[in-house]
Amino acid sequence: MTAPARPATSEDLIKAEEPVLAHNYHPLPVVVAEAEGAWVEDVEGRRYLDLLAGYSALNFGHRHPALVEAAHRQLDRLTLTSRAFHNDRLAGFAERLAALIGLDMVLPMNTGAEAVESGIKLARKWAYDVKGVPADRATIVVAADNFHGRTTTIVSFSTDESARAGFGPFTPGFKVVPYNDLAALEAAVDETTAAVLIEPIQGEAGVVIPDDGYLTGVRELTRRAGCLFVADEIQSGLGRTGRTLAVDHEGVVPDVVLLGKALGGGIVPVSAVVARREVMGVLHPGEHGSTFGGNPLAAAVGTAVVELLETGEFQRRAADLGEVLRDGLTGLVGRGVTGFRARGLWAGVDVDPALGTGREISELLMREGVLVKDTHGSTIRIAPPLTITADELRGALGSLEKVLRAAE
Repeated sequence: MTAPARPATSEDLIKAEEPVLAHNYHPLPVVVAEAEGAWVEDVEGRRYLDLLAGYSALNFGHRHPALVEAAHRQLDRLTLTSRAFHNDRLAGFAERLAALIGLDMVLPMNTGAEAVESGIKLARKWAYDVKGVPADRATIVVAADNFHGRTTTIVSFSTDESARAGFGPFTPGFKVVPYNDLAALEAAVDETTAAVLIEPIQGEAGVVIPDDGYLTGVRELTRRAGCLFVADEIQSGLGRTGRTLAVDHEGVVPDVVLLGKALGGGIVPVSAVVARREVMGVLHPGEHGSTFGGNPLAAAVGTAVVELLETGEFQRRAADLGEVLRDGLTGLVGRGVTGFRARGLWAGVDVDPALGTGREISELLMREGVLVKDTHGSTIRIAPPLTITADELRGALGSLEKVLRAAE
């Protein structure tokens, strides 16, 4: 009689990945098997509080019931038509998303990087058709230390050498200026500028928040210069910072907003370019597309996400719990934390390098049942689902305090 197969352990599954998966990530050694709300469970049954939330793709937590229900309903009806045909979910999704963002038209795509690439194409086409920039001369001004994705065009204007090395030749047409520097931005903008493309808060750089007035200054500068303001809200948008968009903190309305991550509710990849009508109107059939962009399943889930945000509940939760997060981190400054930057339920925490790298602190927190992810040096990012409770958040901050104390 054959003995029953031994259940695979985390160690088994991690080893199994080694020969068959590309080594383009260095994940923490936890193998997630189930999840609910702000919690995940590994294959051995250990539970962890998720303070990363899929880099903000899980703003509404794992398997939010309204989003799962929307997906199930649509799975029983229709999943894909391609854009060769219309489907009965897309118009409603686009209309409600445009209204939520305060713009006019939507270009549906799938991933965040696709949204950025689409935004670049849109800005260049607008520059040629509307602004009158000579053919192939359009430029886009971006910020140093940006993160907009990892396609070849996007890494062409990255300043992160690990994203660039070995992937040239690079796409021309971009000017890089320091972030949060209006004078440098103004000096870079000229008659060839199609757009200024920035993150309202730089996520991968360590949740870098610009000075008050910077976003307003970008809006005024681009308006004066006759170029577009393109805001990459893929990580910062859809409730994360306590407002629907991060630009809302300054009452700024860009010409183009790029969305992704949380727009798919952690269920399917959904992204979108949302823009003023006179900008989006430069696109014509055959000039851009996506087989899966705007598919009925994505539109159904995306509509359910918009419905959650229309209530304002999640924006309020992020703002209120953001105060809990800020208070807890303030208490750790000088006790293992050298500084932090936070807005809403999003923080970049600088740990004293003498206590360990960001990776090492993340691994120690994992052993305490809390999942975060490092970024540069000794910085960790905290971005829990907006469904987390105040007690859960305080417990996680207590675990961080414990880890830092033990590392001293």
